Formats: sequence, structure tokens, C-alpha cells
Amino acid sequence: MKYSKIGVFDSGMGGLTVLKELLERIKGLDMVYFGDTARLPYGTKSPGVIRQYTLECSRFLVDKGIDMLVLACNTASAHAISVAREELGIPVMGVIDAGVRAAVSTGASRIGVIGTPATIRSNAYAEAIKALRPDVDIVSKACPLFVPLVEEGMLDDEVTEMVARRYLKDLISQGIETLLLGCTHYPLLKNVIQKVMGSGVNIVDSAATTARAVTRMVKGEYECKDSSDVVYYFTDLTQSYLKLGELVLGRPMENVEKVDLDGRLGGGSNG
Repeated sequence: MKYSKIGVFDSGMGGLTVLKELLERIKGLDMVYFGDTARLPYGTKSPGVIRQYTLECSRFLVDKGIDMLVLACNTASAHAISVAREELGIPVMGVIDAGVRAAVSTGASRIGVIGTPATIRSNAYAEAIKALRPDVDIVSKACPLFVPLVEEGMLDDEVTEMVARRYLKDLISQGIETLLLGCTHYPLLKNVIQKVMGSGVNIVDSAATTARAVTRMVKGEYECKDSSDVVYYFTDLTQSYLKLGELVLGRPMENVEKVDLDGRLGGGSNG
């Protein structure tokens, strides 16, 4: 299959961590990002609502001409990837499998998993890890405040560190050797998380592992250009979102549009 445009979807800004990795690895393949910022966080919502929102946003991206979708949202990957694959008619890549394989490859006998409440309740990570390593001990912890802290741009703040210490103390006391970041927002808190966990704990970033998997999938299957064209769509758009997005990407965000879920422009373009 030849690829011309990849869609990257997340409930908010966290999926930009995946997009950044993709842009660094895949030169010349166009990309479209969709962040459902008006309805985040997904992690506290019911499975049915998560599937509904994911399909609405995914269909929008399909209408924009993508021929591969990356669900750069762990909550959506846990609850909606099967139905997305059934209904969209294009390849759909989630973030769970690649992260699990990377965590298992560290050889740890005790692996910690952190994510949104919906992701942790789904047990998707624990089941995937056990399928590869039945003997490994798994310690899972929901960290619901991490996503709003990221969306507020509080990436290296004393409040964020205080919250991290409260969430992670049980994982520290149980002696985990590898910690899997089961949300694409969480790599933005990696420095704080590593500080709290200590240098002896391996941190596995699902954004980077997913990007590597996508890169392998499209290798040799797209026409190389000098640069990638990127368009960004958000269901809510503020200056703070743009500031955070450019901080994550390390580059200006151009071609940014606010949309409603019928795909009509809602105003607020900066490119």
C-alpha cells in the first residue's frame, strides 16, 4: 500500500508527542493532526462515549484524505481501536502494542503502568504484557490529574511534582523496575516522573515507540518530498494551546484551524 497522508488523533495536545516523533523520523509524508480539545479529558468518560468521540474525530480525518490513522491516545486505543479498524477502511495504529513490547524488552520482572482512569480500568496494558510475559508482575495506577496539568502547561512545576509523588509512591514502594507511560500526555512530564521514580527505573515512552512502529510500517511505501505538510485541527483553540503545542513540537504551528465535529470551520486559524 502506498501512503500519502497520515492522520494523528488525540483527545487533546498529548498526541503532539507522537506527531513530533513521526516528523523527525518520516521525511516528506504529509500529516494531519486532530485534537478534541473541547471534550478532553477522555480518560474519565465511559467506554461508549470514548468510542463515539473517537469515531467522530476519525471520520473527520478520513474525510481529509488520510490513508493511515494513528490513535495517539491511549484511552482511545484501549476502547475504540477495534471499531475504528472495522469502520474506517484504512490501517489504524494504536499506541498500546508498541509500548508494551518496549517495556517487556527491558527484561524487568516488575513493570508499572500509569494512565488515565479509563485506560487503567480497561486492563489493556496488563493483558498485553501478560500475553508476552506471563511471569511478570504488573502494578497499575490511574493518574487522572496528569492530563489537565499538561494541558495547562504545568510541565515542570512544584504542583506537578507534588501530584506525581502522591500518585507514584505505591509504585516506588512495590519496587517496579520499568514504568510504562500509558498516556501520550505523560512524556511531557517525563522529567518530573523520572525525578520522582529515581534514575534506577526505566521509563518507557509510548509516543516514541509508536512512532518507530509507524515508521517501520510505511518505510518504502510513500513518495519522499523535501518536507512534510502538516495541518492541525482542534475542536477548541486558545493561545495557551498554541503555546503548548509549539513547545511540544519545537517548531511553529502553522495551518491551524478550529472546527466543529461536522468539519465546518469554526474560526481561529493562525496559518
